[in-house]
Amino acid sequence: MSTPDEHSQADSHDVMEERLWQKSGWIARVIKNEEDEGWAVEMTRVGDDEPALVGPWTMGRDKKNPKPLDASAFTTLVKTASEVLMRHEQSTRESLRKSRVILCPRAEAPRASTSDDHERRVRVDFTIEQDEDDPHATLEAVDVASGEQLRRVRVSPSFKLSEASAQRFVRSGES
Repeated sequence: MSTPDEHSQADSHDVMEERLWQKSGWIARVIKNEEDEGWAVEMTRVGDDEPALVGPWTMGRDKKNPKPLDASAFTTLVKTASEVLMRHEQSTRESLRKSRVILCPRAEAPRASTSDDHERRVRVDFTIEQDEDDPHATLEAVDVASGEQLRRVRVSPSFKLSEASAQRFVRSGES
């Protein structure tokens, strides 16, 4: 639990002005909208170079100056900007991973019993590993029913996962 002195030191970095709020790791700044005669607000996470969110801002009563920032608006802006960043990060993760489920005869799948000719569902995952020094990706085949890893190899990040490439990988290990 923080002492009153520790709490006041933490709050000393908070700024709560009419056009600028900095609190809870976020900066809200009301700016002149370059595209029209109105105002905009930009939300930037402390430490980031670019705003996470830029949107229109309400005019004040005089119809000339912007409405001042307040606690309620700041809280809403923080929530909205956080959601924008979360969706962006999720989209980035999804762009680095592709998955395809195929049907494969058990006799052709690795580690399968040759006496069992039933098909099994195999999920083939292609995952790009973000590494500036060693860009690569992994290709992995997993039996959907058992969760057993059937194959895993390192491939180029430019590999294209398709029905045909997934079938070829599961059957022969070729990528």
